[in-house]
Amino acid sequence: MDSGSFLTVYSVLLGLVLGSFINVCIYRIPLKKSIIRPPSMCTNCDEKIKFYDNIPLISYLILLGKCRHCRHPISWQYPAVEILTGLLSLALFIRYGLSYQYFLYLLFIATLVTITFIDLQHKIIPDVLSLPGIIVGWTASFVLAHISWLDSLIGIIAGGGSLFLIAFTYERITDKEGMGGGDIKLLAMIGAWMGWRSLPLIVLISSMTGAVIGLTFLLLAGKGLRFKIPFGPFLSLGTLISFFFGNELTRWYLHLFL
Repeated sequence: MDSGSFLTVYSVLLGLVLGSFINVCIYRIPLKKSIIRPPSMCTNCDEKIKFYDNIPLISYLILLGKCRHCRHPISWQYPAVEILTGLLSLALFIRYGLSYQYFLYLLFIATLVTITFIDLQHKIIPDVLSLPGIIVGWTASFVLAHISWLDSLIGIIAGGGSLFLIAFTYERITDKEGMGGGDIKLLAMIGAWMGWRSLPLIVLISSMTGAVIGLTFLLLAGKGLRFKIPFGPFLSLGTLISFFFGNELTRWYLHLFL
């Protein structure tokens, strides 16, 4: 195996391992538990998971998706998050190689994945993820190639400020909360990493996918229109689409309409 192939495999393996850690964060952060101690254990029988049963993806397949001790089913989320993070890590490696930008953006995207699954399950976006993400994103803008510290700072203000204004206006008009503070802080974090120029496309994609997928879910699940659907996952999806395909989408739009 040549060095290029080895590093490609390495990026996937790193993503799988990171995905395994993300699963720990998804489970423990909403419960306000330490993500370091105690070691991984079955959520049903509390039996400690041996290292050979904790190998990303492979252990899930060997165990047929069940705990070795109590045979309780293991959620599909675990291999899904690992595979997703592995593929995103590979995509970042293809774009940036094994560089500092690869590792910084991997941290950003791992945070988005963590927030997405926590918001889907608990309808919250923990400050412990979004607030440090804002600081790290702005700090990273001093070394990242495509964004300046000023673009990042404006992105923080524009991202958080725009959603705050929308939420404030909606609450004033309807006397009901329409958007949580977690979404506001999340878009501020996204603005820190992506810059203010990316925000219109991200919000557009997030709103469109949120409307289509959300309405489809409500219809299929028989939920009323007052049922709350978390917006964080759609903001993360819009960010990923913009990150990897934003330039192509912008050129397509300009060619189609202008």
